Parts: sequence; C-alpha cells; structure tokens
Amino acid sequence: MENLDDPWMVREEDFPWRGTSEERFKFLLNYAVLAPSGHNTQPWLFKIAGDELELYADRTRGLAVLDPEDRELIMSCGAALFNLRIAMIHYGFVPATHTFPELDDPDLLAFVRFGPGREASVEEHRLFMAIKKRRTNRRPFEPRPIPEADLEAVQEAAAREGARLHVIRKRADRERLADLIAEGDRRQASDRHFRRELASWVHPGRSHSRDGIPGYALGRSGPGAYAEPLMIRTFDGGRGWAARDRQLAEGSPALLVLSTGADTPPAWLTAGQALERALLRARDLGLYASFLNQPVEVDALRAEVRKVIGGERQPQLVLRMGYGPSVRATPRRAVHEVLLRQRYH
Repeated sequence: MENLDDPWMVREEDFPWRGTSEERFKFLLNYAVLAPSGHNTQPWLFKIAGDELELYADRTRGLAVLDPEDRELIMSCGAALFNLRIAMIHYGFVPATHTFPELDDPDLLAFVRFGPGREASVEEHRLFMAIKKRRTNRRPFEPRPIPEADLEAVQEAAAREGARLHVIRKRADRERLADLIAEGDRRQASDRHFRRELASWVHPGRSHSRDGIPGYALGRSGPGAYAEPLMIRTFDGGRGWAARDRQLAEGSPALLVLSTGADTPPAWLTAGQALERALLRARDLGLYASFLNQPVEVDALRAEVRKVIGGERQPQLVLRMGYGPSVRATPRRAVHEVLLRQRYH
C-alpha cells in the first residue's frame, strides 16, 4: 500500500509484490527520499516510464550561494539513488543502473530498472533496515571511542561505492581540520547572501513545511525557533558558529573526510552513493553522524582540506561521527510531490 503522506511511515510489509513496475517504484521511492540533502532541500525528481525509473536533479532547489556548481546537490541525489538501490535489493531485485545516460541532458542522472532476482545478503538487509533509523544528529556526541573495527567497516562501505573515507586520526590534523571548520563558519556567516539563503530553509518548530531544517533539528523550541530565521538573516553570527562547531569537531570521537579521485558530476554522484552506504553502515553499528562541510564549501579552504588528507584526492564532505542521543527525523515531501508526470527539461 502506497503511503502518500509521510515517507517515514512507510511499512516494509506493504510492498506491492503483485503490483506493476510503476506501483513498485512508487513504493520504493518512499525509501529513496529519506536520504540526507543540503539544508534538507530534497533536490531530486523522479519519472516512471514503464519498467524504468529516471532520476533527475531538481536545480530549482539548488543553493546558489552555498553550492554554486550543484556539487552537493548531485551528491544528495546520489544518496537517494543508493537508498533506492538497497531497497530494491532488500526485496529481491538486482537494480540495473545506468548513470548519466544522456549527455545532452545534464539533469538526467540515472536510469534504474528491475534486474534479475536474487536473495539479499544479511548485510544488505541490515543496510535497508537502517534507512528509517538514520538521522543527521547535530547534538554533541558521547566521549567514548568508536571501536577501530567499526570505523574500518564504515570506511569499507564507502570504498564499496567507489569513494574513500579518511579517518582523521593525528591530533595535529584534527586540530587543523577544526580550525578550517571554524574559519569556514566565519567566512560564510560574513556573507549576507549566504545568511539569507540559509534562513530561507530554516523553519519554525510548528511549520508544516515538508522540507528545510526545522527548529528542533537545531535544538530550538518555543519563541527561539520562530526567531531563528530572522536572527540568521540579520546578524553575522560567525564567531558564535565557529566556536560551536569547533567544539563539536574537537569533541567528536571521529572526524572524517569523504573524497573522490575526480571532481566531476559523475564523481559527485558516486560520492553521494558512497556517503549513504557509509551512513547506513554507521547507523547499523549504533553510530550517528552530522556534517561540518564549511571548509569544502569555501574554495580557498577546500585546498587546505586536501592537504590534510594527503593532497591528491578531492575532498567532497566533512563529517563527524559518534554515539549520541536519539533525535527526531526531519520532514520529507511525499512521493507524489517528487514524481514527474511528463519528461522534465
């Protein structure tokens, strides 16, 4: 049975085994849209064409100041693509995926079909079950260390999708990365265009919006949640943001950088799929994560992050990982809101 209201409420047992390909895809998209995205913009669109699903980048939801090349937008779409793939595998189908199938349409990111049937592995089932448990957790993490075997498992998950997840272990490197995060905060907050863009995606706690960042995700409630967008737009809070994020970075059991060999749209789509596989593996191990991407969003600082990870690969995301309190899920648009009824141009 298709859930048209809240994808978080989708029930595993409602899969339409006797349904058409279209009905199956509509059901599976409930899992795809639970992927993370920058400012929870959910910049994806889907079109079902017979036995094929098309994934498009919705550039109307792009962040022109934060992400002018749509790098993070395409990574977000990659995360949604991975959720779709692992959901198909869970239900016994091998996804046949063709990325960037039409060079004259840069918005068309992938075709997906139902491939031959096979039984999913235990690990694949566990990744699927982690989709509804995954949260971006912005709260401070517990100081207890993460077992090395768990960190290696998360790294291996990213590698399976063609990216590399660097665990920043040396104290000097962690301090340097924390410095870059703080400097990124200061530079971004000093830009009023950046602040206005961010504020437009921050919603009060009682907002009925199905996208953006609700006040509770930022730890705000009551009048503070309603005042947050105005405060962001009006005041340069860079010093406060920098101090807060430096503390989060320094206090997190693990700081990680996701990298790719190239810095192209196909590499960004790969990075998004690798990110989501790693996040789901981490959640299955009881870990939470959140993003500290400021130094890869500022060109001058991104080059410095590259030095921290060795100078050869392209840093795409910075994240922190650890054990933390449970947090509420952020809202998602219903499947019917992201489905195209005619070919997207």
